[in-house]
Amino acid sequence: MRGIVRTAVAGMGAVAAVAARDLLQREHTLLRNFPVIGHARYLLESIGPELRQYLVAGNEEERPFTRDQRRWVYASAKRENNYFGFGTDNDMEHASGYPIIKHRTFGSTVPPSHPASATDVALPSAKVLGGPRGRAHAFRPASVVNVSAMSFGSLSGSAIEALNRGAALAGCLQNTGEGGLSVHHRHGGELVFQIGTAYFGCRDERGRFDLDRLCDLVAGAPVRALEIKLSQGAKPGLGGVLPAAKVSAEIAAARGVPVGETCVSPSRHAEFADTDGLLDWVELLAAATGLPVGIKAAVGDMGFWDELTELMATTGRGVDFVTVDGGEGGTGAAPMVFADSVSLPFQLGFARVYAAFARRGLAEQVTFIGGGKLGLPDNAIVAFALGCDMVNVAREAMLAIGCIQAQRCHTDSCPTGVATQNAWLARGLDPQLKSVRLANYVATLRRDLVKVAEACGVEHPGLIASDAVEILEGRTSSTPLGEVYGYEPGWGLPSAADRAEIARIMRGEATHGGSAEPSPDAAA
Repeated sequence: MRGIVRTAVAGMGAVAAVAARDLLQREHTLLRNFPVIGHARYLLESIGPELRQYLVAGNEEERPFTRDQRRWVYASAKRENNYFGFGTDNDMEHASGYPIIKHRTFGSTVPPSHPASATDVALPSAKVLGGPRGRAHAFRPASVVNVSAMSFGSLSGSAIEALNRGAALAGCLQNTGEGGLSVHHRHGGELVFQIGTAYFGCRDERGRFDLDRLCDLVAGAPVRALEIKLSQGAKPGLGGVLPAAKVSAEIAAARGVPVGETCVSPSRHAEFADTDGLLDWVELLAAATGLPVGIKAAVGDMGFWDELTELMATTGRGVDFVTVDGGEGGTGAAPMVFADSVSLPFQLGFARVYAAFARRGLAEQVTFIGGGKLGLPDNAIVAFALGCDMVNVAREAMLAIGCIQAQRCHTDSCPTGVATQNAWLARGLDPQLKSVRLANYVATLRRDLVKVAEACGVEHPGLIASDAVEILEGRTSSTPLGEVYGYEPGWGLPSAADRAEIARIMRGEATHGGSAEPSPDAAA
């Protein structure tokens, strides 16, 4: 009995102490006016995202990824049933901008019929990366789905390792992000090395770009291409800062910066100041390494793209690939105005960039890569129909290895250990297990792309023409995708030679979905 009394007295004392503090503090008016009980408001606010995510929001209401989209990624990563029953719950009858993919009754290939069919079918790029410009190490990427740029520092070492191991299992590429090439990137996965404005991993002691260090780096790692980062969809024209507390010995080694000092990424490059200088630098890197060299950018002012394509058409210099990042893309941290309102969304931005290349007869010479929520089959198909040759996945890859869309990437408190440098949180992520999840997700996405392509009557998603997709404008009208973006006939497809070659490759991979051979009567 005395114990209960002591506990009650202690509890009342604690409440009284909280009440006294609330009444005396001046920071929060709510607490001064409503001591103790006012804390309930802050508690509910802190768990509001979780309440909406799990209890309140509908299957199609959440952003950036809806519950249905996340469920599809999670089920795909675990090789569980990712089908949906009873029919769509999307409001396609009244939605404006809703894409519809048009299947064909007859085509040159037989669509797979079993749910697991085409999972193990290879799906290489329809174009040879670096081939048109004769780069020494030109190659045909083995996968049209690849892991997008996410730096070690933004993501934990465990997450980077899981992505790299998963990329090796899936036979796809992993982009290092601008944070350099770390030990966590060296677990078998082939890489695209991204060069950002701070030249992490290829800079000297004064922060200047060092060509010799770059050559040594790519010679000692499975780097297949170089990507010059001009801007990022979620925060174009904005630099970055990694606080000193996060600059561990591992991060410092990967970036070539001092341990424990704040690490700054400028908003612009120091090696070039205009488009002409950019192309000179592209050719310098390509000549020194033999690798294909491309650029990554969000789309804003079209003047840059017009100048780039004009110089490529007239001077003989050029990029091997262009990665277009949509404004709806992700980031570890960005000001709200940049994340919400700076740079065009993917479809609009990509269509304008593709048109700039197509008008000058350059589209067939460049590999186009898309980014910005393209790790979902329907979004990816629209991207291919617009002219993408490959798609990069970032947040979808994070979901596959355990991200729960807690949206705490900027706080260093990611509960699943994906986007944090907190050693305790990162230890919970098992790279071996999660690598398999990433590989499963990539293979499933490729499977769905193959299935949709064959339903459209072609062997490869890169062969889906823009007129195979229509954009709904409510219940009673629609417009072909190419018309929406002002495409001319033939735009969005690889060259005739590339189309023939990828069709030949894919016919060798075809399984006919377990279909029987034609009967003797049909053959006759």
